[in-house]
Amino acid sequence: MTETSEGKETDQTIGQAGFVVKQGVISSLRGINEIEAEIVSLVRNTVSNTLRATSLVAGETVGLTKDVIMGAIQATEEVGTGLILSTKSVAKGVVMGVSDVGGDIIFVSGQTVRGAVKGAATIGADVAMVARRAVDGVIEATKEVGGNAEEVAKVAVTGAIDAASSIGNTAVKAVKDMLVGVVEGAKDISRSALPKEKRA
Repeated sequence: MTETSEGKETDQTIGQAGFVVKQGVISSLRGINEIEAEIVSLVRNTVSNTLRATSLVAGETVGLTKDVIMGAIQATEEVGTGLILSTKSVAKGVVMGVSDVGGDIIFVSGQTVRGAVKGAATIGADVAMVARRAVDGVIEATKEVGGNAEEVAKVAVTGAIDAASSIGNTAVKAVKDMLVGVVEGAKDISRSALPKEKRA
């Protein structure tokens, strides 16, 4: 075998390795998306079915939201991983479930984010990352159900900061740093969704 043919075989082997890794990453990412969709569906159906079965009013959804968040946190503790990944899906599912029964998604968004931040602190997780994922989840859900994303962003960010303040100054700073621009981003999205005025 000549040096040239050995070089070609090496290049093909390296090329094949890159292809295998690419396919594996694609498969894994698809799997993550499927898992997130399943979590959203599970939480949404559980919340909306519970609210329908019990005819809970706005103030009582706080208890349901806390139970759902704590269930998710306990699940991730048992598995040993996944809190940051699952937080967005759980938050999204809560808001969508409340929306399904005509509940106050703005109120429940704030409660959901507060619960996620406090729960993360309880188990020693990254409070700022959990806050960001929860805020992203409630905003995404609000957009999907046609709600006021700008108002939800404000309430969610305020909820995250309030919850962090009960933890300490370091948590407040970390959460604020992580959530910089979220409300402005929601405003930009709201503006782009509105029809533009025609100038005469």
